[in-house]
Amino acid sequence: MFNRIIVNELDKWANKKNRKPLVLRGARQVGKTTVINQFAKNFEQYIYLNLELPSDSKPFQNFNNLENLVQTLFFLKDKEYAKRNKTLLFIDEIQEVPEAFNILRFFYEEMPEIHVIAAGSLLETIFNNQLKFPVGRVEFLVLHPVSFIEFLEAVGEVQALKQFNTIPLQSFAHDKLLNLFHTYALIGGMPEIIKEYVETKDITALGSIYDSLIASYLDDVEKYATNNSQVQVIRHVIKTSYFEANKRIKFQGFGKSGYGSKEVGEALRTLEKTFLLRLIYPTTSVKLPIVPELQKSPRLHLLDTGLINYMVGVQKEIIGTTDLNNVYNGTVIEHLVGQELLTGNFKALNSLNFWVREKNTSSAELDYVMVYDGKLIPIEVKSGKEGKLKSLHLFMEESSHNVAIRLYAGELSLTKVKTATGKMYHLLNLPYFLAAQLPKYLEWFNQKVR
Repeated sequence: MFNRIIVNELDKWANKKNRKPLVLRGARQVGKTTVINQFAKNFEQYIYLNLELPSDSKPFQNFNNLENLVQTLFFLKDKEYAKRNKTLLFIDEIQEVPEAFNILRFFYEEMPEIHVIAAGSLLETIFNNQLKFPVGRVEFLVLHPVSFIEFLEAVGEVQALKQFNTIPLQSFAHDKLLNLFHTYALIGGMPEIIKEYVETKDITALGSIYDSLIASYLDDVEKYATNNSQVQVIRHVIKTSYFEANKRIKFQGFGKSGYGSKEVGEALRTLEKTFLLRLIYPTTSVKLPIVPELQKSPRLHLLDTGLINYMVGVQKEIIGTTDLNNVYNGTVIEHLVGQELLTGNFKALNSLNFWVREKNTSSAELDYVMVYDGKLIPIEVKSGKEGKLKSLHLFMEESSHNVAIRLYAGELSLTKVKTATGKMYHLLNLPYFLAAQLPKYLEWFNQKVR
């Protein structure tokens, strides 16, 4: 079963007292339609509409009032109108009829008993000032690629899944979970890739699927670029972004090009709206709130680590490795940790965060920071002895709390560490395959160090 985590979120939405129509967002081909088809099994009736089809889009184009529209849809799909409160209505590819967005408000106001979900492969590209959007009358969820926990479920590793969910992790489970995570790190979390791997267990057969996924993103460019010049810039950014993944980037001359800062910035922000990438700006404070420093260079985070591995050609390096920190200068594991940290974050405004200190006397950069219990918790993805975690030490010297996280290939352990100035802090050394479980481990960690 793919994307079990978001299915749980959908269950929560369906059972809300004041439920609004739901717009499911996310990059193309992350499995939005598959997830809703799976979720539909919870309902007596399911109406699926694809607005790319003239027969499905026509009722929306001729909209007069909601009751006529709903009765038409139920009639055309041979469903019982009397059971509309037990019906899931899924409007797919809604961007094909932009007027349909405004119709969502009427479902909320006049027929809240119907469970309505909308989605679209290029949904983000029509969020503009010209579109009449039902603000305050819809809600959103964002779908990410398949996570490690969902990968374990997909490949049928029942006992590994059980141990993954056991806190704290038992030492006997470490090696097997590490090996399974390395397979997941190799292929990534795109549903079609995982489906093919589950069926064949043949990694060499996945190349054509990676090619088709990337080609589809390139083909989509003309649909959301405003002119031919922007088409060329966006195509360049897509192709070269895989080689810049997890790096701090400059817009000017991005990807060894002659493109200027303005045109690259516009291309990156357009792609950010489609969830193909994220621009993560650093924070310089060790306290809340997290305020991104927009004048500093952002770090580039892409949709899926598996696509990066394929494009940059590091798949062979991953096979047989005992520590992903040794692959591609640590890029693979640092990026994948970010991907896993997004697991369970379904709000459009949720993002990753990292910390920097850029001073002449001493500079430092931490892979990630996260909010927990009113504190900003530093996260370093790095192997080696605690004494080599210099950026982590510098953060902790400025921080008012004494808790830090290190993700690595080793086993779960708790240690006490002293900084150069003599401050003692507690360090949770956590296997990197447990990155998605960090909130639960922080709760366990806090109980241990009180």
